[in-house]
Amino acid sequence: MHARPGGRKTSRRISVLTSLLPVSRRRCRGRPAGFVHACAPVRMAEFRPAAGHTQPVTTETAQTLDRGLRLLTLVAETPGGLTVTEAATALGVGRSVVYRLVTTLVAHGLVRRDAEGRVRLGLGVVQLAPRAQPLLAETAIPALRRLAEELGATAHLTIADAGEALALAVVEPSWTAFHVAYRTGTRHPLDRGAAGLAILAGRRGSDPPYVVSSGELQQGAHGVAAPLPASSGVEASVGIVALAELETGTVGPRVVAAAQQIAAALR
Repeated sequence: MHARPGGRKTSRRISVLTSLLPVSRRRCRGRPAGFVHACAPVRMAEFRPAAGHTQPVTTETAQTLDRGLRLLTLVAETPGGLTVTEAATALGVGRSVVYRLVTTLVAHGLVRRDAEGRVRLGLGVVQLAPRAQPLLAETAIPALRRLAEELGATAHLTIADAGEALALAVVEPSWTAFHVAYRTGTRHPLDRGAAGLAILAGRRGSDPPYVVSSGELQQGAHGVAAPLPASSGVEASVGIVALAELETGTVGPRVVAAAQQIAAALR
């Protein structure tokens, strides 16, 4: 609505506009009552973002995201799935909160409800996992390169994938005359070879901290591997494979150290 020049609406409009200006209390003294808005301090809580502006993230929004991620992690760590009541108890929240979180995660395909109503991981997680593999491989390369050059053996990062061991990253030594050619993308059973056995050992949390194998995947090849620490959140192992027998007392601790370095880089 436009005010005509000289009318009351013009004065009111000026009064509102000047209320946004920083006017000192000294200059406000003696002003007519109609200018009180120009003198009164403005409280920030009274302002609202204009259209198109993004509001700051509130505590409530961050809490909702945190609960959703905690629920997703809980479902991932429960192979048999869990009920809404079980999830609410584990998270320390009400059932209604879990219902809302589950509904949102189902809409994005990250979880699903089975015939019994239990919450399980959805196919959306499977689709996201391969996209993270290049990042994991890139993170592991520096530590693998140091390991390969120091020990003169082929170093590799192997992950658990669909019940098999998958070589995700491989680095061969640059100075040796002969070494094992181990290709990225190679698959083999988890229960054969040091890499897969180390992943299984990591699941059980068993000792020793590294695993040794000989000739299980390739005749004449010897391997040493250690699981990535559980704190990395990845089911994987770091290992080396060589054509000659390895001094495990020396090689084993170095492989374990490389696994710890990669896990730290992933945090």
